[in-house]
Amino acid sequence: MTFLRSQNSAGISPFARTAESPADGNILSQEAFHRAISRERRRTERSGKPFLLMLLDMGDRLAPKTIEDNLTKLLAALSASTRETDAAGWYQSDHIVGVMFTEICLDNRGTIVSTMTARLSEILHRTVSVEQLSVSFHLFPEDWNQEVHKRPSNPVFYPDLSKREAAKRIFGTLKRAIDIVGSIVALVLAAPICLAIAAAIKTTSKGPVFFRQRRLGQNGAPFVFLKFRSMYVGNDASVHKEYVAKLIAGKAERHPSNGNGEGVFKLTEDSRITSVGSFLRKTSMDELPQFINVLKGEMSLVGPRPPIPYEVEAYDLWHRRRLLEAKPGITGLWQVSGRSRVTFDEMVRLDLRYARSCSFWADIRILLRTPLAVVFGDGAH
Repeated sequence: MTFLRSQNSAGISPFARTAESPADGNILSQEAFHRAISRERRRTERSGKPFLLMLLDMGDRLAPKTIEDNLTKLLAALSASTRETDAAGWYQSDHIVGVMFTEICLDNRGTIVSTMTARLSEILHRTVSVEQLSVSFHLFPEDWNQEVHKRPSNPVFYPDLSKREAAKRIFGTLKRAIDIVGSIVALVLAAPICLAIAAAIKTTSKGPVFFRQRRLGQNGAPFVFLKFRSMYVGNDASVHKEYVAKLIAGKAERHPSNGNGEGVFKLTEDSRITSVGSFLRKTSMDELPQFINVLKGEMSLVGPRPPIPYEVEAYDLWHRRRLLEAKPGITGLWQVSGRSRVTFDEMVRLDLRYARSCSFWADIRILLRTPLAVVFGDGAH
């Protein structure tokens, strides 16, 4: 019997209480269990109370009768370690059983993990006649390690997103085709402008033409984000980092913008920006190199803006969903619906609304509205 523990491992303390559902054989179907995981994930995003998902992989070569017998024994064995508030169900029908322990205690994490693993190992070894049963533990919320060059999010917590992606596979293929064609056309048409911008940058300030920055794409995967350099080389990012932290926490002040009394949630008087850079930002021409990111598949023409890692460090749990539900884009619903004039929470809600309702025609409408937003420079700095 093999026990596998993920990087996000934890245990539960209330072993003594019994759960009627697993003991009575009330196991949820795959669809219902996936809904339960998604619902609990959203509850945790708001409450901050973690839950633990245990997956028991019985293999994929068992006869139906063996699966049924082992499932009965498995649920009976788990009854001593679950509560009425916990849920058991098929994570993958006839293959992987899942048990979700809600509102777990994280005190003495290492001790609890060891205790739980030892207890389950003994119980399952005595009762389940499977030669090799793989057990994994997954804790939500996850500890996003952005220094690791892979997606920090654990896909087992997002079966609803996998289902949505599968349902929109045709749209995804079409969207990628539009991204490729659109970015190639844009790069060809903008080539003379890009050459002029490059010359202006080189003749007015020292440093490279392009600004390269580490950003986080879909599922938190890092990539190198490209822009035309609009700042002096060697500037201090602490001012922006401090303002972003206040913005995400809902404590940032609006700054004056183009004589508009409302102002914007952005640094508008930034001494780090060059004279050429100020023009590029107001016209959004500093973002032209991002068509290269689109061509490489790191971004899309339409989607949420990709954040800097230190921004994500300040996110609330529910803010992370803007990274998980859609690939980042050059333009999006936020850019054409207020841009920096809306709060950070409102921006995230716009991103999530786009992710839930994205379609071919929705993307076309946003792309058609983008030039108007650029011309008027609404919220741009």
